[in-house]
Amino acid sequence: MLDGARSVAPLLLGVAPFGLIFGVTAAGSSVGGGLGYATSLIIFAGAAQLATVQLLTAGSAAAVVIATALVINARHLMYSAGLAQHFRQFPTGWRLLLPYVLTDQAFAVSIIRYESVSDPLYRRWYYLGGAMTLWTTWQVTTAAGVILGASVPAAWSLDFAIPLVFLALLVPALRDHPGVAAAIVGGVVAVAAANVSYNLGLIIGAVCGIAAGVIVERVTT
Repeated sequence: MLDGARSVAPLLLGVAPFGLIFGVTAAGSSVGGGLGYATSLIIFAGAAQLATVQLLTAGSAAAVVIATALVINARHLMYSAGLAQHFRQFPTGWRLLLPYVLTDQAFAVSIIRYESVSDPLYRRWYYLGGAMTLWTTWQVTTAAGVILGASVPAAWSLDFAIPLVFLALLVPALRDHPGVAAAIVGGVVAVAAANVSYNLGLIIGAVCGIAAGVIVERVTT
């Protein structure tokens, strides 16, 4: 657990401001701080939470809000597929509990560590240590954002934290040509398709990135 916590510790520099941003946004929205904070416990997915609160404040239909949250979180299907072979060795209770705390960061550090450690007991506790460190940080910072509300100065420019969170995960994973190709193609396509209806640009970018990575891997092997 300590190894997992230490692995995600540097990533908290981006997670903490992100949590504050969401808390402040929720507090100033029509959703309200209390219900907004509840999404941190129920949804526990920063980007989806932010989109949900913003759409509800804008008066969007419930179906649109739900569909948007599902599309944004669809990347977790890919994370789950990557972790499934490792989680298969865990007891049933653990396999039911651990997916709740699945995040981009928990997946990234765990999948990299699992390449060098095969002990299922270590893998289980490593994942839990990293994931719970992230969960605790997110709960504390979103609560702080809700409490502080508008008193957080705009001059702090905490918006930088959102792309920083994902860039910090991306760079260590770029270790071979297929990975670099997937990152470049996926990123470019996702940006180009940013205005596609129902926020499908993220999914389109992900699919194109995966395809590019597979093609490069086959060409270079």
